[in-house]
Amino acid sequence: MTHEVFNQVPPLAGHDLADDPALLDGLEREGAGWAAAEVHELGRLAGTERAQEWGRLANENPPVLRTHDRYGHRIDEVEFHPAWHELMTVAVTHGLHGAPWADPREGAHVARAAKFYTWRVDAGHGCPISMTYAAVPALRQSPELAAQYEPLLARPEYDFGLRAPLTKNALLAGMSMTEKQGGSDVRANTTQAEPQPDGTYRLVGHKWFTSAPMCDLFLTLAQAPDGLTCFLVPRVLPDGTLNPLRLMRLKDKLGNKSNASSEVEYENAVAYRVGDEGRGVRTIIEMVNMTRLDCVIGAAAGMRQGVTTAVHHAAHRKAFGEYLIDQPLMRNVLADLAIESEAATVLMTRLAGATDRSVRGDASEAAFKRLGLAVGKYWVCKRWPAHAAESLECLGGNGYVEESGMPRLFRESPLNSIWEGSGNVAALDLLRAILREPQTLEAFFNEVDLARGAEPRLDAAVKGAKDTFADTATIEFRARRVAERLALVLQASLLVRHGHPAVADAFCTTRLGADWGSAFGTLPPGLDLAPIIDRATPKLG
Repeated sequence: MTHEVFNQVPPLAGHDLADDPALLDGLEREGAGWAAAEVHELGRLAGTERAQEWGRLANENPPVLRTHDRYGHRIDEVEFHPAWHELMTVAVTHGLHGAPWADPREGAHVARAAKFYTWRVDAGHGCPISMTYAAVPALRQSPELAAQYEPLLARPEYDFGLRAPLTKNALLAGMSMTEKQGGSDVRANTTQAEPQPDGTYRLVGHKWFTSAPMCDLFLTLAQAPDGLTCFLVPRVLPDGTLNPLRLMRLKDKLGNKSNASSEVEYENAVAYRVGDEGRGVRTIIEMVNMTRLDCVIGAAAGMRQGVTTAVHHAAHRKAFGEYLIDQPLMRNVLADLAIESEAATVLMTRLAGATDRSVRGDASEAAFKRLGLAVGKYWVCKRWPAHAAESLECLGGNGYVEESGMPRLFRESPLNSIWEGSGNVAALDLLRAILREPQTLEAFFNEVDLARGAEPRLDAAVKGAKDTFADTATIEFRARRVAERLALVLQASLLVRHGHPAVADAFCTTRLGADWGSAFGTLPPGLDLAPIIDRATPKLG
């Protein structure tokens, strides 16, 4: 009897990851209900043991850099486990990388966001997927380049390998901006771009952090004669020779192990100018904003994964004679995690809708997105690490071992707050947007005020958020607090208008009404927790 195994939780497999009320409601509300069938198809695949095994194998067998072949020739290739290619094939064939750019339908970007959120079996391969999606609007600053490459960037085919871009069936794109001396301060970049008689440029410099170096094309920043400029850099030149982008080493990262991130030397690399000289940041910011949206989507998806895993564990694990999910304090924790998750998801879908409409020329939506995306990037990404830690703790010691998958989720959780601008960068970007484009603040509060009168605590919080701009002398010092307040009133407004009443009430009671502690699981008595937990419970098929 000493080896009898009992009171253990069955694997969380055989369910549909798209069976998520907040996601599905948002999909319909933001104009992409037509994509529900494909989102569910992807969700069912993501819930299989086979797909989850791909994620495990890709992370336990990280990429390997091959700088030279056996004869000493420079090849600068990255070798991946077959599981990585399976993950990439699914993502690309389902259009997570570029489908909206080839699909003019209303809601195309919302549909893509829902699929990106649902296909969460591995975060690492999402990096080249996200960058490819984001590269297109930046590339459109040079129509002749966009005409050549955009169809291949949007094609739903995974064609791995270093070959001349225009000879391939489909392409992936990356970005390469960060340098040793600057980090987020990209204007401090020292990479030099020398114009050539044929209209190309030659780049010389060192990029400190280039994710996904196996992509076919990269958008990068370098100093041209008239200032910092954006360039398109192919890995392989039209004649089939390697462009001299030397992969110096792969980064040993906290998480995101399945994805290769590298240091790159440009040794007179051939580059094509994108946009005007001296306007590199303005050109590439189109790409950055799209990847910031994916940071929010990824963090929201990670929260959903964390809380569903915790609820599943609590529903099958007994302690002190009863299931964890039936014990009051555990219900408090699970419900609190679910509230945070739904608030992130409803904000994510709204930002995806704003992206979709702004791409189609809606100026008011573009103004709202400018501020909404900044506060969402700051707050949702900032909340994920604490959420992941608490979700892991719900599993106890089982959550601390690698087989549970929770350590990988936890290690992943800080990344989205760092990528595309850390917390300070996001908060200061918010203030810069308000200063330069005052209409963005008006558009933001027009959105929030759609819930005016429906919830007294929200009305009071909105007034406080507006008043916070009165003291301009200290506003930079208070930038994080400003971003937090704006994020909370936006999430509350969306939940009051569109969320489940129990979720909206609990969010306003705690996040706005201050009847809350300093950790998850500190909800006050009297809230209706049953529907909140039920909405986070995975339904096994």
